[in-house]
Amino acid sequence: MFSREEEWRKEDEAERDVRRKHADWAFIEAQPSRVKAALKLYVETGDLRLAQRIAGMGLEEFIETLLNAKIPRVTFI
Repeated sequence: MFSREEEWRKEDEAERDVRRKHADWAFIEAQPSRVKAALKLYVETGDLRLAQRIAGMGLEEFIETLLNAKIPRVTFI
């Protein structure tokens, strides 16, 4: 049996793998540096608010950029 922390780590890793797999990396690389950094951070961490602030965008605008980058918003339960 896994500890709760181990389960969370495995879920985080699985979510990250899904985001990495589906992301449009050509689109991400073509973005301005702040937006590119924010998209990459979101792919790795799933931290929507931090990535949005780094991008310097409003939340809805950043979510639209995530959709354009084909990065899924993944949460395992």
